[in-house]
Amino acid sequence: MKENTSSPVNWLPLIIIVICAAILWHITPPEGLSLPAWHSAIVFVATIACIVAKVLPIGAVGLIGITVFALTYASGATTAVESITTALSDLNSSLIWLIVVAFMIARGFIKTGLGRRIALQMIRLLGKRTLGLAYGLAVADLILSPAMPSNTARCGGVIYPIADSLARSFNSNPEDQSRNKIGTFLITCIGNVNDVTAAMFMTAYTGNLLAVKLAANADVHLTWGSWFVAAIVPCLASLIIVPLLVYWLTKPEIKHTPDAPILARTELEKMGKMSRSEWIMTATVVLLLILWIFGDKLGVDPTAASFVGLSFLLLTGVLTWEDVKSEKGAWDTLIWFAALLMMANQLKKLGFTTWFGNLIGEHIGAAMGDSSWILILLLLNAAYFYTHYFFASGNAQIAALYAVFLGVGINLHIPALPMALMLAFTSSLYCSLTQYSHARGPILFGAGYVPTGTWWRVGFVVSIVNQAIFLVLGLVWWKALGLY
Repeated sequence: MKENTSSPVNWLPLIIIVICAAILWHITPPEGLSLPAWHSAIVFVATIACIVAKVLPIGAVGLIGITVFALTYASGATTAVESITTALSDLNSSLIWLIVVAFMIARGFIKTGLGRRIALQMIRLLGKRTLGLAYGLAVADLILSPAMPSNTARCGGVIYPIADSLARSFNSNPEDQSRNKIGTFLITCIGNVNDVTAAMFMTAYTGNLLAVKLAANADVHLTWGSWFVAAIVPCLASLIIVPLLVYWLTKPEIKHTPDAPILARTELEKMGKMSRSEWIMTATVVLLLILWIFGDKLGVDPTAASFVGLSFLLLTGVLTWEDVKSEKGAWDTLIWFAALLMMANQLKKLGFTTWFGNLIGEHIGAAMGDSSWILILLLLNAAYFYTHYFFASGNAQIAALYAVFLGVGINLHIPALPMALMLAFTSSLYCSLTQYSHARGPILFGAGYVPTGTWWRVGFVVSIVNQAIFLVLGLVWWKALGLY
């Protein structure tokens, strides 16, 4: 057998990143910054650059980042034993394990078929018109989102196959202009809606948990319940408006879809009545929601609640240990999330985040003068939002910039909670700006229904509307809640 000599490593960008990091390593740190802080920042930025450049899969980059951090951190800041302990410190983070376990629980939606059943039921109820189909898929995504932290799995694994099947059933194919009948609209819509459902619940997107942890470093503490209450009004408004907006922007040729409910009903009949596993999965999700919402009163930590849910699914046989072991996304997340979170925490501890935030804040403060904090929030959030054009990963941007922008906002006297919430929600809402800016992009764009120009145009217009909703309706709602 011929040996495969191809390399999975993208060597050219890796070499460029290493050379740049080596040059910066030997430069004297800027005034006010310690040498360990400077070196840690270089390793962190190089790790983010490797993720963006896709040098290796993100989990592998995270593992190498932990290794390099441990070796270089020891050289100037502490002992060798302490450095590796620091490098591995966030592998025991409860927030990370909440994500990991939630990934495993979410596998049950796909394995049992419950996710598909929910989506088909929504189409049966709402699918007589093209716009109704979009709302049906949106409601299905919303129902699945609290217990599915992988919005890629939710959108790409559950919602997309049904949307694709619907498009083809109306002879709207990705290979030719027939895509304009209904396919372009449906695929564009489910991606933009997925961003909103990701923002609705703290457990609907891995990046949310990273933002929560980074916000806590700035003494802004968000719980599952407080996140949901803050998100519900602006997110519901976006869920109503976004499908209408995408419908107007893409102008599907087919407006009525009377056959869609029939198709959904046929598929549901093939599935038969809800199985035992589906009922158990439903009960597990209800139990999780109760524990996440009322956990503080019941004395149950959110991560402990997720372990309760997973244990229940294992004991009832809905999931097997093989399912748990084979959930690659969960174990991958454990590594890269721990790496990025550890480095971000160390940058905060060593003073780099504060120094960098103060530096930017001084320049913005001098430029803005006595402007309203709402105007400053608008500009900072827009800058954070559209910086995403330069990132191929939502989580990478959160790790790199969330704490910095939060620190700048707080230094410029923006109330801490609105600043933290706005940046956190934006970290979900920017995922549809381009076809490369989120992991589900290759699935939806690769299907061929949405031309590049359409994707970028719709993504930009939706981004403006979402920011307006959250900055106007969101701030009014948060004021009514007493958050500032």
